[in-house]
Amino acid sequence: MNTTGTSGVFAREFEVLDRAVEVGFAGGRVISVSFPADVPADAAADHELLDRIGAYLRGERDEFAEVPVGLTVPTDRRDVLEALRTVPYGEEVSVSRLTRLAALDADDPEDLELVTSALDENPIPILFPDHRVQGGPYAAPGDVRNALRRVEGL
Repeated sequence: MNTTGTSGVFAREFEVLDRAVEVGFAGGRVISVSFPADVPADAAADHELLDRIGAYLRGERDEFAEVPVGLTVPTDRRDVLEALRTVPYGEEVSVSRLTRLAALDADDPEDLELVTSALDENPIPILFPDHRVQGGPYAAPGDVRNALRRVEGL
């Protein structure tokens, strides 16, 4: 996927979600994914990543692993989200398992709080698939999360 130099906001409505997917880019990296009710007037609809998201929503397996991202979160939350990105398509993990994947202690309340706040504030759902975590919280709205789980057979 060639996003070199891409900056701006791209969005497209997807029937399976009954809403739009909006993707923000800066310097060729995805910095945000959100799910507005309607496509924003200033968003362009033509982008390869939106094509891929559409194919994914139609059931085509895609992990989006090579899509360049620009996480603007503290390092400890970045580690959690990077661990989340390793959870394979069609599989789910518990919060405690994700905590261990992030090399944290699942028995430490502070580590669990770090993981749940990273999930809750995930700026790039789908690419950092919080819908694969059992018992959340989730950055994606509930109806979007449920649709993504159905797509992956979860």
